[in-house]
Amino acid sequence: MLGFIFCIIAGAAMSVQGVMNTRLGEGIGTMEANVLVQCTAAVLSVLAVLIHRTGSFSELGGVPWYYMLGGVLGLVITVTVMLGIGSLSPTVAISVILISQLAVAALIDALGLMGAEKAALDWQKGLGLALMIGGVLLFKR
Repeated sequence: MLGFIFCIIAGAAMSVQGVMNTRLGEGIGTMEANVLVQCTAAVLSVLAVLIHRTGSFSELGGVPWYYMLGGVLGLVITVTVMLGIGSLSPTVAISVILISQLAVAALIDALGLMGAEKAALDWQKGLGLALMIGGVLLFKR
């Protein structure tokens, strides 16, 4: 149950953050907003690790190098969410983002990428994605 609560909070925060970042970008510039957002997150992350540690940076050499590209993806996510929301409505943009997230997550599961346990990509999952895409098209219309 706690996992569902965390995911609900994450989803809500991502939607609110996307709109806030977009509006900030409209005021000061997209890349300037990105710098402010990323720097704020970096400072808060350092404070959080000083307060509560769950691991050790000394273990960094034991993980595949490409796992460290999450920060790069953070930049991609922040900028593309701002540009997407700026071009579409927040509802349509977040809907497309969610569908993309589900499709890529299903692919990661189906192929067992990055240590994920393999889960079949069956027709029900395909139908679910198709229905979501249809819903966005209907909503956009």
